[in-house]
Amino acid sequence: METVAAFDVDKTLTTRDCVVPFLWRLRGPGLLAGLAPRSPSLVAAAAARRRDRVKEVVTAAAVRGLPIDTVDRLGAEFEAGFVRRHLRPDTMARLRWHAAKGHHIVLVSASFRSYLEPLAAHVGAHAVLSTDVEVDERGLCTGRLRGANCRGMEKERRLREWLGGDRPTVYAYGDSSADAEMLAFADHAIRVTTSPISEVPA
Repeated sequence: METVAAFDVDKTLTTRDCVVPFLWRLRGPGLLAGLAPRSPSLVAAAAARRRDRVKEVVTAAAVRGLPIDTVDRLGAEFEAGFVRRHLRPDTMARLRWHAAKGHHIVLVSASFRSYLEPLAAHVGAHAVLSTDVEVDERGLCTGRLRGANCRGMEKERRLREWLGGDRPTVYAYGDSSADAEMLAFADHAIRVTTSPISEVPA
């Protein structure tokens, strides 16, 4: 690999957050019922600004006990509907520019694997580094995350691990402080804001 383009997803490739709408898609109003007994943990985590813990609590309410096959099927439907409707034209144009140049494209995101893998297939990305859910031996979601939430330092760690011993030229795209470490690691860091980016890098 000579050149890699690493893209965050929520509010970078898309115009909005996708995590909460996906968890709602899994359970619907039942998500609120599932959160009720977890509300003390949720409130405490939110008050302490422990975003990873908040995500763990909400994810548990959404996925615990669901077959992973169901989660992945709903993830594919969610990607084909919700996610594609909210793709940003400007960052997608940049992604296509990288693809046309033969660069390796990787999605690095705190969003869930279940809809990022179909998104990667749709946009032509070579790999997905993301948050995923733990599954037991019966194929049921335990309610816990599989490994760490892929944000902040975890994004940089996953990207370095994926690169292995290679050190190609790295372009990285992100919109928030959760992307800071990945952007700092890159040779070319592009902070995505509400202003459109050009199709071709300056």
